Amino acid sequence: MNAAIIFGLLIALMLTGMPISISLGLTVLTFILTMTHVPLESVALKLFTGIEKWEIMAVPFFILAGNFLTHGGVARRMINFATSLVGHFHGGLALASILACAMFALVCGSSVATVVAIGSIVLPAMVAHGYPMRFGAGVIITAGSLGILMLPSIPKVIYAISTNTSIGALFVAGLLPGILLTIMLCGTTWYLAKKNDYPRLPRAGWMDRWVAFRKSVWGLMLVVIIVGGIYSGAFTATEAAAMAAVYSFWVSIFVYKDLGMKDVPKVLRDSANMSAMLLYIITNAVLFSFVLANENLPNQLAEWLLDKNLGQDGFLFLVNIVLLMAGNFMEPSSIILIMAPIFFPAAVRLGINPVHFGILIDVNMEVGLCHPPVGLNLYVASGISRLGITELTKAVLPWLGTMVVFLVIVTYWPWLTLVLPQAMGMM
Repeated sequence: MNAAIIFGLLIALMLTGMPISISLGLTVLTFILTMTHVPLESVALKLFTGIEKWEIMAVPFFILAGNFLTHGGVARRMINFATSLVGHFHGGLALASILACAMFALVCGSSVATVVAIGSIVLPAMVAHGYPMRFGAGVIITAGSLGILMLPSIPKVIYAISTNTSIGALFVAGLLPGILLTIMLCGTTWYLAKKNDYPRLPRAGWMDRWVAFRKSVWGLMLVVIIVGGIYSGAFTATEAAAMAAVYSFWVSIFVYKDLGMKDVPKVLRDSANMSAMLLYIITNAVLFSFVLANENLPNQLAEWLLDKNLGQDGFLFLVNIVLLMAGNFMEPSSIILIMAPIFFPAAVRLGINPVHFGILIDVNMEVGLCHPPVGLNLYVASGISRLGITELTKAVLPWLGTMVVFLVIVTYWPWLTLVLPQAMGMM
């Protein structure tokens, strides 16, 4: 009954159009004041202690790094390198945009930043070369979702905070799935481009490829810093986020020089605004988790699910359905903060690896970013392409189908997720 009241109130508040963070806070306060004897002092204490975790510092640092990389010329150089590699294939510029999104995702950690950084450069170029805008937008929307699957990822940090899972292991675990999704999206794009006879670029010579790589290597070196630093034990995942922010600042200002010192205050301000928004959501979600734990709802739900004898496969199928449905109404951070503490106890008791479960949730968040009504990638791409959400929804369908197939693979093939962190001794 308590679970029905809590979630019924939360859903009712969200249906009014109220921001999710405020809906969470009001749900918590209403339930505590009317149905429990928890003192308000405990609520105030939780508001502060909820964001005192050291790992949460990774969130603003990765946001800052992503903003420097987005505006600092890194994306343009990665696009040039990717184009030199695959531009001569059918749909070469579209294939290059997927590779560029994958490379940018290796160092960024945000899908929205990936869509902005790559899409704002590639989409006009694709139209100039004779590609339909709908085709280019469909590619960018789905390829941009790689931003939260590859190495650094803000949703991974939030999942790790919610479940006490290793952030470093989650970072590395997304690498092979990210490569597989890149290949699958490229396959879909190549097939559609060949079928419609979309243009190809002249084949680049090896010297041109070397020059393009040399210009992009400063951005790609961030991968070595993040993975090498965490694997060697030189710094934690949170410290890796700080290193990424400092390195991105240095590359953008002093190496590529696409940003000047006069632009730094704006980047800092934008990063602070986004960080404040996310941290506010996290704070209210921590309160929500506190209420759930106080009522022992996660364990009760775990017992209920185990009594249904779904097994691992049935449980994972149910989780995917619930998360895909939640993706219609909420953005990724809110979904993870609400759902992870609920499903995680049952997953552990069923013997599902926490890292595998985290990547499964991450892939569900990717799919949610690419379909309406609240798919953030759709709205960002709409702003760049000037196409309506309805038109973009139709355009994205072939790649969205590919992502659903990929979700099934990740769900039922845990080896793909776990082999790298196990080989590197991270779990």
